[in-house]
Amino acid sequence: MTQHVAPSVEMRGITVEFPGVKALDGVGLRLFPGEVHALMGENGAGKSTLIKALTGVYRTSAGTITVGGEERSFTGTADAQAAGIATVYQEVNLVTNLSIGENVMLGHERRGPFGVNWRATHRAAAEALGRLGLGHLDTRKQLSSLSIAVQQLVAICRAMVIDARVLILDEPTSSLDANEVAGLFTVLRKLRDEGVAILFVSHFLDQIYEISDRMTILRNGEFVGEYATAELDRHELIARMIGKDLGALSALGGNRRSEQRDHASEAPLVAAEGIGRRGALAPTDVEVYPGEVLGVAGLLGSGRTELARLLAGADRAESGELRMHGERIELRSPAQGLAHRIAYSTENRRDEGIVGELTVRENMILGLQAQRGWARPIPRREQNEIVSRYMTALGVRPADPERMIKNLSGGNQQKVLLGRWLATQPELLILDEPTRGIDVGAKAEIQEAVAELAESGVSVVFISSELEEVVRLSERIVVLKDHRKIGEIVNGPEVTAQTIVDVIAAEDQR
Repeated sequence: MTQHVAPSVEMRGITVEFPGVKALDGVGLRLFPGEVHALMGENGAGKSTLIKALTGVYRTSAGTITVGGEERSFTGTADAQAAGIATVYQEVNLVTNLSIGENVMLGHERRGPFGVNWRATHRAAAEALGRLGLGHLDTRKQLSSLSIAVQQLVAICRAMVIDARVLILDEPTSSLDANEVAGLFTVLRKLRDEGVAILFVSHFLDQIYEISDRMTILRNGEFVGEYATAELDRHELIARMIGKDLGALSALGGNRRSEQRDHASEAPLVAAEGIGRRGALAPTDVEVYPGEVLGVAGLLGSGRTELARLLAGADRAESGELRMHGERIELRSPAQGLAHRIAYSTENRRDEGIVGELTVRENMILGLQAQRGWARPIPRREQNEIVSRYMTALGVRPADPERMIKNLSGGNQQKVLLGRWLATQPELLILDEPTRGIDVGAKAEIQEAVAELAESGVSVVFISSELEEVVRLSERIVVLKDHRKIGEIVNGPEVTAQTIVDVIAAEDQR
């Protein structure tokens, strides 16, 4: 650690106020040269506000910002850049129809007596790319020809053209796979070793512990503390982020796991026999019992989503049959699934879940309106009652049903989607990656809601790439690999995430 070194940036007592809201209240942050510093907190904790205060987007009501030992007051992003502070946001802000070199040097082109000197500009771009180990890229090639991961690196390279002493990365890995993340981290370590102070924001705890040296935690717009990453374990981190002990979360579903039900004398709510679709899922048998959380686990590409879509009617099965309450049903669309009280929440929240240009209220009543038919519009008073009930039950924040859903955090968007399907009063609720990409507080709340749904008698198919939460919530776990079912685990105190991994590994050895 380098606490004996003067910080590149020090923010003290930062307060940011909006009409009726104090977004930050006396928050501090120190960024040291040669360190990766993680900024942690739930959505709504104040992370983005603090970054915008540092980069001149928001004016501070109180507090001081010191850069390189000199107190600064930024009135815009240009001031922050001039002070050596560069930011790369989650949505890469590049011009894809320009060349790689033009993007790297945008706003910093080399000029001669007759305007832009493109040869010198591309030469400078190549030098900047080479510094980050990207010297193999052809600067005259169109940016759109690159993968999102490499575009992310180009955005970092552009940020470093100003010789930044501070680099801010806001959710840089949200669209990257494991190999691409590894490539990004190689670049970040190189910059760190050159003395750059890096502020890293991410929901992925594994990545935080892999790349960061230090972290600052915010909660509800207030400073919780600064910690050396190696000295704060994950449970303590999460407890500080959500402001409560993790005992309740750790015990979530514990009773369900220890009290294993005997299904031999019980009829399943839904039974799929040999259900499959060419190229998507080999013929598969699955049973879901009343009030059960059935976990579905497997690696990426294992067939989890394909199974969910067949059970919900989003895709039509080409083999096998589906029975509900012992009677055969045919599902050719999600609407037919809803007619049988089967609700499906897709993993693709942004493109297939929320309708960004509609309000929270309009999004939440969509499923119920589709179930009733568009010729029978739901009266506004009934809409308000339904939306109020589920916003309160699920803790949607802010509690404003007329707010555009696109302006909510990912966790709150996911809660609205959950409310949409609960409003249809399903017997079977299929949740595909309901906690992906959301903060730990919202994740805990959604997991609790799932457990409570099962206790109330709703059957849930719960799909997640996080094996720990599958084990935490599920009564039984179906394991898939290569688009086929390879095993089924009855949950119990001895079952762990490693148990699932062992099932997958054993299949590889056959």
